[in-house]
Amino acid sequence: MKFVDEATIEVIAGKGGNGAASFRREKFIPKGGPDGGDGGRGGSIYAIADRNINTLIDFRYARLHRAKNGENGRGSDQYGAAAPDITLRVPVGTVIYDYETGEQLFDLDRHGEQVTLAAGGQGGLGNLHFKSSVNRAPRQFTHGTEGEQRKLRMELKVLADVGLLGMPNAGKSTLITKISNAKPKIADYPFTTLHPNLGVVRTSAARSFVVADIPGLIEGASEGAGLGHLFLRHLTRTRVLLHLVDVSSLDPDVDPVEKAVADAKAIVEELRLYDAELYNKPRWLVLNKLDMLENPEEIKQRFCQEFGWDGPVFAISALSGEGTQELVWALQEYLDKVKAQEHLEQDKQQENYTPEDPRFDDSRHNL
Repeated sequence: MKFVDEATIEVIAGKGGNGAASFRREKFIPKGGPDGGDGGRGGSIYAIADRNINTLIDFRYARLHRAKNGENGRGSDQYGAAAPDITLRVPVGTVIYDYETGEQLFDLDRHGEQVTLAAGGQGGLGNLHFKSSVNRAPRQFTHGTEGEQRKLRMELKVLADVGLLGMPNAGKSTLITKISNAKPKIADYPFTTLHPNLGVVRTSAARSFVVADIPGLIEGASEGAGLGHLFLRHLTRTRVLLHLVDVSSLDPDVDPVEKAVADAKAIVEELRLYDAELYNKPRWLVLNKLDMLENPEEIKQRFCQEFGWDGPVFAISALSGEGTQELVWALQEYLDKVKAQEHLEQDKQQENYTPEDPRFDDSRHNL
């Protein structure tokens, strides 16, 4: 399913360096004994969960990760240097499977959690380890062991920050195309979207969020009607829902506001019937296709009054892009605040937590 961000990578840890078989040979010390050093450890490959990363897109292009081998041991008791390790930073919520067997290996669900994807090989022993009273000139040494090699499949399930909600043909796919890099199918008939689409909305070089567009909901979706019910569970992982409402009408005999209010109430009722948690999630109202109306501001006020809405509301045209930039900036600002609060709560659970601002350090007040 395309809602789950996936990537397949191959990790190859470094081989350990070989031990050395060497003897001390200096002036006036012709038989100085063994002095072969050990080989260095091969580089390992780790994965660490980072809450500042949203997607696995980087691993779709960098599929092979190979650590360096450890250095061989040398004479004069010189040990080989260990190879540097490689640390792959992945989003929190990444699940890692063995590609061949399908076995789940790791579930990185906490910020800062680190796991070993492939352990580097151990360095071999030099001949100085084999000297004894009966073996004064050992020529034995051991080779370094091979590093682990794995083919892995990574899945990211906790992905979308914003979920799009609405009736079929409300303009969800057009909106996600306008504001993100997603390119879903768009057509003038219902149920064009058959599977969830994800788009990354980048507001600056360091700030972005992910939007999920699921198939449109219809009345009875909570009981299995239509397609949207199959993907409603994914919206519970989002931080805010955008409820898109089409306030235009091609039929001159139909009041667009009355029709839009009825559609919006039907969607909200389906949320309530499906899951109380989803129903109580922060929800913003987005009135779409206002470019087709002569008096959009009047329609907006009338809709909010009849719908009984006093929360955030945005009037946009997903087709022309009018109003979408204001919506994107408002979402980014809101998500930054929510994530900062979530990160603060997570940090407070750590034993060695220390507030950045000493004024908020409770331990100082107890002195």
